[in-house]
Amino acid sequence: MIGFVVVSHSEPLAVAAVDLAMQMIHGDAPPVRVAAGADGGFGTDAVAIAAAIDELAEIDGVLILTDLGSAVLSSELALELRESTQPVRISGGPFVEGATAGIVRAATGGTLDEVAAEAAGALAAKQPHGEEPRGEEPPRGEAPAPDASGAGAGAGAPAPEASPTGDVVERDVTVVNPVGLHSRPAAVVVKAASGWGTVPTVTDLTNGKGPAPANSMIALLALGATKDHVLRLRAEGPDAAAAVDALAALIEDGFGET
Repeated sequence: MIGFVVVSHSEPLAVAAVDLAMQMIHGDAPPVRVAAGADGGFGTDAVAIAAAIDELAEIDGVLILTDLGSAVLSSELALELRESTQPVRISGGPFVEGATAGIVRAATGGTLDEVAAEAAGALAAKQPHGEEPRGEEPPRGEAPAPDASGAGAGAGAPAPEASPTGDVVERDVTVVNPVGLHSRPAAVVVKAASGWGTVPTVTDLTNGKGPAPANSMIALLALGATKDHVLRLRAEGPDAAAAVDALAALIEDGFGET
């Protein structure tokens, strides 16, 4: 599993960001360390950051999340001071949104590249509906975040039946919970979409957005799916029917919010 070091000039800010992210976790949470403040006050401490990284020496990789530019400088120095050798990446993504998106993805077994991509592109979900995300390049070699803005099937497309014997399974379901696919339901979908031999996709037939990979919280939020929107679930491979069934059941149940 991937772990996190949360670097902030303010310890209360870092703790609050981590607490918000943990509210989205259903099951085991990834390891998180906070390295915030300096000498009991405002600032960052490279030695403390290095120590936090070393505490996560036995895991697959570490993503460092930072609040301000000088926190990045301290984190870069910490990479020279640390004693551990696991892969470490410094995220250029937004602090609060990146922490939530990255921690949710890590909790489902995402690799360091996948988790870093989620954190880097976390602002995509904050674009006003109908406005295309800005084409910003993720810093420090991070992979681009999953995109939910691709052309989706038309709203008038017929609803195919799910077939447990086919290699490709599709099903159309309607969002029934009052506030739609917001953060908590998206996190639930990410968990439900993980562990199969396939990555299901979700397309909003009502607004034409998608397909979005169902294991990406940010891509799901970027769909902007609200109540009464029709979503097309699609999966390929031997687990396709089971994966689609699991997601359809969640959506039809209103994610427990109805």
